[in-house]
Amino acid sequence: MKQLFILFCCFWTFLSWGQGWVPAGARSMSLGNASVTLEEVWAYHNNPGALAELEDFAAGASYENRFLLKELQSQGLAIAVPLKVGVLSVGGHMYGYSRFRSYKGGIGYSMKLAEMISAGVQLNYQGISLSEGYGSRGNMTAEAGIYARFTENWKLGVSVFNLNRAKLSDFEDDRFSTTIRLGTSYLFSEKFLLAVEGEKDIENPFRFKSGIEYQLIDQFFLRAGMATSPLELSFGLGYHLKKVHIDFGTSYHQILGWSPHFSLVFQASK
Repeated sequence: MKQLFILFCCFWTFLSWGQGWVPAGARSMSLGNASVTLEEVWAYHNNPGALAELEDFAAGASYENRFLLKELQSQGLAIAVPLKVGVLSVGGHMYGYSRFRSYKGGIGYSMKLAEMISAGVQLNYQGISLSEGYGSRGNMTAEAGIYARFTENWKLGVSVFNLNRAKLSDFEDDRFSTTIRLGTSYLFSEKFLLAVEGEKDIENPFRFKSGIEYQLIDQFFLRAGMATSPLELSFGLGYHLKKVHIDFGTSYHQILGWSPHFSLVFQASK
């Protein structure tokens, strides 16, 4: 009975991750994915509005192994290129294995609307591929985000995935999930960050997420987070050099177990 339950949970994970918003970047995952205010290249996946804060070229690659199962691996890519006005970005994500794979790839643009407010938009081609002759289906999805910096320490972000309610198939009006996320973060000191976020997928229960980040010593960070519905705990660490950021962490589901994640970012500096 327990094995059947685990298989059902894994299948539900396939569907929910394959048809909706998928986070990326080990820093985000270590913070419980409370990430709409994080100013980093992974904002391509987490909130395109925050990408406007980047001033230098950045590129990142990420990897996660959900519940330590090879069938539930995911890989992410994000690249941000600052222009004279705004930031151009490209990225992609793959999840699953040869018999079931979801994928996403696209392009985005972000810019500052005012000194304290930024916005970003993104277009992606997203789909699912099945083996055994079932083929694949895909469609264009749109995403938009807003980032507000009220003070140097207090920030707010909102992101909406699949604004256009794109269809995956005509069968029972099957659509990619639309996900709305609203969050805020506060930097209590140069070393301590608190982030909280609410996430509502129109087809799933509301999720509350929160995370903390502490700079233990120069360039070395400790992180922890949690999320509800389902309950997941996470923690991780990061080592940030001037041009290279290395982040590692893991999340824990009380029934399905551990999900390690890793990301590497190169960021140019002037």
